[in-house]
Amino acid sequence: MSETQRLETMQPNPAWDADSYPDVVDALSRDGLVFKVWGGDWCKDCRSQLPDFGAALAAAGVPEENVDHYPVEKEDDGSKVGPGVDEYDIERIPTVVVERDGAELVRFVEDADAPIAVYLAERLAADDIEADD
Repeated sequence: MSETQRLETMQPNPAWDADSYPDVVDALSRDGLVFKVWGGDWCKDCRSQLPDFGAALAAAGVPEENVDHYPVEKEDDGSKVGPGVDEYDIERIPTVVVERDGAELVRFVEDADAPIAVYLAERLAADDIEADD
């Protein structure tokens, strides 16, 4: 993990049912994926969305070292500040970037039309990103 500070909102939701999402668990468990998570424990959207995502990652057996937490703060003007915010052009949180070998494969941004894990899994499958690439 690149940051020493962890997002409390990434603590897995114990009510999330992995058995209801076998395709999601399968997609997130692919080898070599790194999940970069920008969020803030102060953020309402992060508090509602990240616990289920944390549970999906846990169910998929994603190693902790493959999940980077990037705590974000909000300036008075609404802009976001924190590690990697400028480099990755983070404007809304939560944002999750999935990479393999340093290349961005897919990105979830807060206002997407599906839960984080489902959104990412669908796009990983749609892009036919294989486990053994």
